[in-house]
Amino acid sequence: MQGSTPRYGWYGDDFTGATDTLATLAERGFRALLFLGIPSQAQLKAAGSLDAIGIAGATRAMAPVAMATELAEAGRFFAGLGLDILHYKCCSTFDSAPHVGSLGAAARTLRPFFPNPLLPIVGGQPNLGRYCLFGNLFASAGAGGDVHRIDRHPTMSIHPVTPMAEADLRRHLAAQGLERITLVDYRAYEQAEPAARLAEHFATQPDAVLFDVSRQSDLSAIGAALWRHVANGPMLAIGPSSVAQALATGWPKSEHGGDAVSAAGGRPDGPVLALVGSLSPVTRAQVEAATDFLRIDIDVGKLRGEPAYAEALRAETHKHLSERNVMLVTERPAQSAGATESVALATGALLRAIVSETSLARLVVCGGDTSSLAIKALDLWGLSYRAPMVPGAPLCRAHSDDIGLDGIDIILKGGQMGPPDFFALAAAI
Repeated sequence: MQGSTPRYGWYGDDFTGATDTLATLAERGFRALLFLGIPSQAQLKAAGSLDAIGIAGATRAMAPVAMATELAEAGRFFAGLGLDILHYKCCSTFDSAPHVGSLGAAARTLRPFFPNPLLPIVGGQPNLGRYCLFGNLFASAGAGGDVHRIDRHPTMSIHPVTPMAEADLRRHLAAQGLERITLVDYRAYEQAEPAARLAEHFATQPDAVLFDVSRQSDLSAIGAALWRHVANGPMLAIGPSSVAQALATGWPKSEHGGDAVSAAGGRPDGPVLALVGSLSPVTRAQVEAATDFLRIDIDVGKLRGEPAYAEALRAETHKHLSERNVMLVTERPAQSAGATESVALATGALLRAIVSETSLARLVVCGGDTSSLAIKALDLWGLSYRAPMVPGAPLCRAHSDDIGLDGIDIILKGGQMGPPDFFALAAAI
């Protein structure tokens, strides 16, 4: 529908997760585009008429003061669009902490721009194996793996930056400043919709309302409740892409034009370059199974401090890409002040140098805050949805003013996403 303005916006606290929300909307027929920063007027014009507009950020790796600076600018931009709902898209495992990636800090910064009395937090995403029951978060270990309470999850309970030591999301978020969170548990969805429970909660004036999600069908009831409360003013919502799934079920159909998904077409000719950040067990297994790629391990200490080493890596990667697919694997940076950022800058500079001289068919960026930040070094301004790949990691199309980058395929994958043969799929589909 030409001339329409977006009703829904989302800010992804990392790049990989932000594309999952893009896919969620596009696969349901909504015109959506994910910008890699606050867009210029020229970029907005190039994007055309949209039902939903996103910005991919990196606040999951930021301290609260830096988050506030970044999100205040984003909040002003989104509020200026006249959105009904701004979705702060966090990781489906809610990994965050008071000192880094704080969801409480995000809420405090964005809430003044979207002052609806209801601040909903959607606590699960079943299609990714994430479930919230009686406020406690559970997550599968890999695609189709065993489901664990999040504080006993084999990866998330020992995450190097934001280990999940508390399964009750109310307690977890209280430590980040959202101290009065009430719960709509999954039993309320057996009613016509949870409006009665919400009315009870509002009487206590909570900081936020947490919605259980035990199964996909719960999202319809949540979506209906959220759209009903939009009448009280622009709303901020927090959660994974299940927020978009819930809202899509109740989106007023006359307000969007559909036909947002175009045929993907075949895989372009050319090599595939993969950049893999610090390895979760899921991604590590995928790397070991990736027989279609030449693997090059990167010493991040040398990459940060030795220009000759970076130049040798660039030349080696460029040479091999003329013959086959290449995978660059970075080790985890030391947990010192600025280490992640400096590694991201160095890795991004390496990526930029490689991409500038190589005609790629596809770029795959996997896992780790470092790799998410590194892609910001490329001259991209947006991503649109091209085709499904695996849940949580769609195939996207790059938008850039650089003709060498515009139109290439990009896949961004979180550490926990994808089956064992992920890289074979990423190279072939």
